[in-house]
Amino acid sequence: MQAQKQLCILLAEDNEVDARAVSRALRDVRIVHPIVRAKDGVEALALLRGNGAVEVPRPYVVLLDLSMPRMDGLQFLEELRADPVLQTSVVFVLTTSNADEDRTRAYRANVAGYVLKTRLSEGFGELRELIESYASIVELP
Repeated sequence: MQAQKQLCILLAEDNEVDARAVSRALRDVRIVHPIVRAKDGVEALALLRGNGAVEVPRPYVVLLDLSMPRMDGLQFLEELRADPVLQTSVVFVLTTSNADEDRTRAYRANVAGYVLKTRLSEGFGELRELIESYASIVELP
């Protein structure tokens, strides 16, 4: 069996309670990958570009909330996809928005998945499996 690659998780989430809940739940389901948090899209981009307080090394996966101050998740996706260095980043949306327009815009920006936070209370095990699959079998840029 091939050794699992180390994968960094960038959690872009402005809500302190949600950020703690996601981080705790990922630890509870034994996610061993480091988690770096950004409080909005501006900070997330800075971290990915190496201009932040912490380095987000490749390979990484972004867990993105859509509703954030300064730069929301959809604006973040626009900037990310326009950046030639970051455009191939793997992004999963974690949001409370069940709006078709948000889902459509996110998928047009090539997100890997769109997950409703309300479904995560029972589904962190599935989220763990998804992240672990990316870490072990998917070849990331």
